[in-house]
Amino acid sequence: MDATPSHQADKPFMRSPQMQPTDPRIAVILPCYNEEAAIGTVVQDFRATLPQAEVYVYDNNSRDRTVEVARAAGAIVRREPLQGKGNVVRRMFADVDADIYVLCDGDVTYDVASAPAMIEKLLEEQLDMVVGCRVDHDAASYRKGHRLGNALFTGAVAQLFGNRFSDILSGYRVFSRRYVKSFPSLAHGFEIETELTVHALELRMPIAEVDTPYGARPEGSVSKLSTYRDGFKILHMILKLFKNERPLLFFSIIFLCLGLLSLGFGIPVIETYFKTGLVPRLPTALLSASIMLLGFLSLTCGLILDTVTHGRREIKRLAYLGVPAPAAGFPRTEAATSAHSLLNEANGLSPEVPLPIAAVATGHVER
Repeated sequence: MDATPSHQADKPFMRSPQMQPTDPRIAVILPCYNEEAAIGTVVQDFRATLPQAEVYVYDNNSRDRTVEVARAAGAIVRREPLQGKGNVVRRMFADVDADIYVLCDGDVTYDVASAPAMIEKLLEEQLDMVVGCRVDHDAASYRKGHRLGNALFTGAVAQLFGNRFSDILSGYRVFSRRYVKSFPSLAHGFEIETELTVHALELRMPIAEVDTPYGARPEGSVSKLSTYRDGFKILHMILKLFKNERPLLFFSIIFLCLGLLSLGFGIPVIETYFKTGLVPRLPTALLSASIMLLGFLSLTCGLILDTVTHGRREIKRLAYLGVPAPAAGFPRTEAATSAHSLLNEANGLSPEVPLPIAAVATGHVER
């Protein structure tokens, strides 16, 4: 949008003219499933707090009046038929075009007033993700077991991928465009927050947390989160990401376990052999040798997959670098666009092909 100097003074998220000639486009994206009791308030609060933003509500097969209430409150309403929060977030990231994305639940539990500070922090420090770290003042904010589960899962992620977050399951986040457009989402349900966190940790993105109040749902609104079912899904996602992103460590642990088991069976057989020169327990000896072979096979898989993972991480990093930084200027500079076009032309590709795809298509992926 065009901005005059007087208009800039009214905008809290304006960059200096040297850095950014226009306001960043802000999109508030709200995944919803049966949130008739709360979604109207959330939409109205975001429209009042971020008047320059577009508010999108993605309905996930609601059976109540969520769509009607959201549309009446002024939101842009779209539908995602595949059930699950992960499916909705994937669709929102693909469809919505903006420079700054504010992801929040539509249940009034998160503090809308914290959004401007989170956006400003992302822009000022050129971050890719700012997480609203939940600080609750109401005993009813967390259901029984959720606080413990959050602490356990956060601790597990910290041990496996890096200790940079204190609340990995928060659904209140602000993203840069380059994060959103380089995120290969695979989650289906509530494990999406874990995947969002690990993606940032694996690419070593600049991130931060901001404390935000967290409250209870309003009367008539019911949580869709199943404590045990979704807890196991989150745990499964952590283990799957551990295998995919840290294959050498994952399969080395299996190798260690199998090796110790093999030695447990094999040492008595070896001792008997040195004493008598005989192997009276042949089945045990074969079992021990077979387990050790499986262990070395696991280690070999880890070494091979670690090389594959390194290549995948490079490709994701290239996709990430193909989008300008949050405060690096909107739109893309003429010099960068020209260089991009020349590189693609030299490789026989269309000027519109993104740099990461061009690099993969021509084999110019630095290792």
